[in-house]
Amino acid sequence: MKKNILLPDYLFEISWEVCNKVGGIYTVLSTKAETIAETEGINAVYIGPDLWKEKKNPLFTEDKRLWKEWRKNIADEKFTVRCGYWEIPGRPKVMLVDYTAYFDEKENFYARLWNEYHVDSLHAYGDYDDSVMFGYAVGQVIESFHKFYLKESDRVVVQAHEWQSGSAALYIKKNLPQAGTIFTTHATSIGRSICSNGKPLYDYFEGYNGDQMAAELNVESKHSIEKQSALNVDCFTTVSEITAKECKQLIERDIDVILENGFEKDFVPTGKEFDKRRKEARDMRLRVARALTGDNISDDALIIGTGGRMEMRNKGIDLFLEVMARLQNSEELERDVIAFIDVPAWSGDAREDLCKRLNSDASQWNTPLPDPYLTHNLCNFSDDAIASSIRNLGIANHSGKNKVKVIYVPCYLKGSDGIFNKDYYDILIGNDLNIYPSYYEPWGYTPLESVAFHIPTITTDLAGFGLWVNSVLGRYGEISDGVEVVNRNDSNYFDSAAVITKSICIFAKILEKEVADYRKKAAKFADKALWKHFIKNYLRAYSFALEAAEERKKK
Repeated sequence: MKKNILLPDYLFEISWEVCNKVGGIYTVLSTKAETIAETEGINAVYIGPDLWKEKKNPLFTEDKRLWKEWRKNIADEKFTVRCGYWEIPGRPKVMLVDYTAYFDEKENFYARLWNEYHVDSLHAYGDYDDSVMFGYAVGQVIESFHKFYLKESDRVVVQAHEWQSGSAALYIKKNLPQAGTIFTTHATSIGRSICSNGKPLYDYFEGYNGDQMAAELNVESKHSIEKQSALNVDCFTTVSEITAKECKQLIERDIDVILENGFEKDFVPTGKEFDKRRKEARDMRLRVARALTGDNISDDALIIGTGGRMEMRNKGIDLFLEVMARLQNSEELERDVIAFIDVPAWSGDAREDLCKRLNSDASQWNTPLPDPYLTHNLCNFSDDAIASSIRNLGIANHSGKNKVKVIYVPCYLKGSDGIFNKDYYDILIGNDLNIYPSYYEPWGYTPLESVAFHIPTITTDLAGFGLWVNSVLGRYGEISDGVEVVNRNDSNYFDSAAVITKSICIFAKILEKEVADYRKKAAKFADKALWKHFIKNYLRAYSFALEAAEERKKK
């Protein structure tokens, strides 16, 4: 890092996921906030949409004393801002913006976006309007705050995350040119769309044109604002080398700085508490599997897990199930396996028959329940992709007939699901091996969380995290390293399944002493990914943007 690096006096970080826990960006921002707070001289303000309004948001505490004079000054403005603190480590300052009053200006703003930046909003649908008007309101909030509190000499950086806040970056670029602007894409809208529509992203990668594919896949407006945000800000960033290549091809701008996703592991228990929670989680996993299947599954069963968003292909859930189907027929497998798929879907309540059985004497569980792979009722049982795949692959969980059982947990694990009644991390800790065989994964928090809990993990070289592991090792990771990185491309789906199947069979046979060594090595990767190691790249991005802003001032 350069010694004369420029740091902002004020950092405004914008995301749809500020105080709104919906995905991986929430994890990025919420775990990074404390490290930013410890960086001397930076006053950080996080800005998100006010989606809760009159309802209590458990992640936000309003403080009406915060910036009181400014809020009085903007009383006549269209935007409404609630100020307070984000209830995460460090309790950073937050502005939640109600943008809905601006919808009557939507057409005029879209016209300005077209005239000034050639953003095409004609094909907008779904969440486009809400996101763009949110950004429009946020731009005015920052502009107003800057005029009221800040001096001309103050260094200001505005960082907008994902296309949902791109319009804020464009507004600031136009109306507050003294601020340095950063736009961060965590996954390109068109890249994700290509993969989600079953098209091969990698075999024909260099032949893809982002604009053309956006028109074909009906994501023109999202792609347009994302592309124009990337092209017009001072500093364009993404989260991994693999997504940097995607941005260059599909958005047509090189990445200025790569911002790997770190995290803090203060949520991971240690010592005797770790062992206690791990045993509780294993016991719960085993009990649920036995109750569903009616089978006397061995206490030393290998508990395997996967999880993430409901994206069958992108997250590799289809490949995970292919591996489990192969394991059923593997003569090399000498141990019971329970594979849990923790993927929230359109689910209802916990199954009554399972709840009843879990509250009864386990010695009476001699027969499987109907659909003995499912813990919660599904609202779309016949159409659910995971349930359908389990049935189509013949994974029946027959009592006593095979060593592999697959359990689908289609709900958010927040401590009140009716079956486990534990948070996700307090269940994750019980797994022996986790597999995230992603096809499209710009970074990959799920494998990073996995190694934080000392769980040997298998991922792929199509995940940013997998590529990072390889860069740390200087070669492809193997399971004996704590993280195995499997080669995946558009043509080797079944070869990848064979490799993972073999790795599981080998892992299932190793001695307890070796497992302990693998677990220690897995945890070391988590130590290497702490924010204290990755934050330097954010500081580089701030300096990059500020240098561009300084150049503008000289003209």
